[in-house]
Parts: sequence; C-alpha cells; structure tokens
Amino acid sequence: MTIPVRRIRGTERRPRFDLRSTTMFFVLLAIILCVLAFVARTAASMVERRPLWAGVLAVLGVAAALQFRSGRRRFSAWRYARRAARALEEAADTASDSLRAAEDAGACTTGADAPVEPSGSTVPVAGSTAPLLAADRAELDPDGFEHAVAELCVRSDCRDVEVVGGAGDLGADVVAVTPDGRRVVIQCKYYGDGNKVGSQDMQRFGGTCFTIHEADVAAVVTTSDFTEPALEYARQCGIVCVNGDALRAWHLGTGHSPWHLADIEP
Repeated sequence: MTIPVRRIRGTERRPRFDLRSTTMFFVLLAIILCVLAFVARTAASMVERRPLWAGVLAVLGVAAALQFRSGRRRFSAWRYARRAARALEEAADTASDSLRAAEDAGACTTGADAPVEPSGSTVPVAGSTAPLLAADRAELDPDGFEHAVAELCVRSDCRDVEVVGGAGDLGADVVAVTPDGRRVVIQCKYYGDGNKVGSQDMQRFGGTCFTIHEADVAAVVTTSDFTEPALEYARQCGIVCVNGDALRAWHLGTGHSPWHLADIEP
C-alpha cells in the first residue's frame, strides 16, 4: 500500500535589520556620488578649456561603447546558438528514449495475457511431483512449503497449478484455477510458531494480488498465525487467511480449502 508523503514547507526567514551594513551602504553611495560629481565637474571644465580634446574623448567613448555592444551581441548570439544545439541534443535523446520504451512495451505486450510475470522460475505442478505437506516442519524449507501447498491445490481438484515464487514474484507463490473456474493466488509464509504474519506483509500482498495478479480468490497460507492488525486488514480487503491449524485441517481433509473459506467467511 502506497502511503502519500506530504512535504512540510520550511518556515520563511525574514532578514534582520543590520545597522552596520546599512551605514556602510550609505557611505559607499555617498562616495560614489562624490566621484561622479567630480568627474562631471572635471569634464565640464575640460570642455570649456579644451573643446577639441573633449570632442576626441567623446568620440572614443562612443566608439568603445559601440564596440562593447557589438561584442556583447556576438557573445549573446553564440550563447543562444549553444543553447539551441543543447536543446536539439536533448530532444534527440528524448526521442530515442521514447522509441526504446515503445519497443520494450511492444515486447512486453506479447506476454500480457499472463498477469503473473515473475523473474523467478515458473514450475508447473502435476500429480505427485510436488512434495506432500510434511508432518514435521523440519523436513520442509520455504521452497518445499510452496510446492506442498501447490500439491494440496492439485489434490483439491485445481487445474493449471503453478509454483511461481521467487525474485520479482510480487507476492504470488502459487497460482491455480479452482474447480469452479476461479483464479486463486496464494502467498506462502513458512514461519515458526513465534513469528506471526504481520500487517506489513499483508499490505504488500494486498497491493498486488487483485490489481496485478487478477485474483478472484487471494489467500495467505502460513505455518504459524496472523497478528490482529493483519487479520483486520485481510477482512477489509477480502484476503483469506489460513493459519497453521487451518492448513493442517486442509491437509488432513477435515477442513476447507482457501477458496471454500472465501465463500464461508463474510
């Protein structure tokens, strides 16, 4: 289950009044005004005494300004050309990425009919190829437990039973089709008695069992038990919980399968 994250805005800091900085600013401003006044007075005096030199200096100043402006324009044009080239390069990269993504999507479309696409191996279960549920848990490991649950599905007249657990399975360990045509997705939790299935495990499975794996019946089967928050979440989402006792009853034939429990539970 995705939890939205709300970003907390930081409090805006207002600058404090600094008397020293303000005084320095006005002192520098006064010095600059004095220098400008001195330069203007000197220029006026020079125009009165030597108008020819003043004219020459004015022409040189205008030429320097025009030259600076022209160089600035050339620099701006070069900068704009560089930006345009960079934009074209980014557009080409984006188009290339889009084409590559479209090719990948087209390749994935060929397998869209199968909602479960684990990176682990998919092992079909038929007949007695999967080990039976051992009475002693020490005789099983997590992989063997998945095969044992798949064998129970086969024994309960399910078809198309597959063990799909592994890296990237998105919570699905066993998938099957029930005798009445419903798609069942089972997550297997091989835990000890003191380790119960928590709400986080249940939430992760609840986020994929119906939307990704398109389950008609979703179930979590464990050798131990479930915490109360996990059971509450399962009731809200319609996930069937099979603890160790219910699993033993299913194995002995005295209890119900997960899809039968889905019909019984409110």
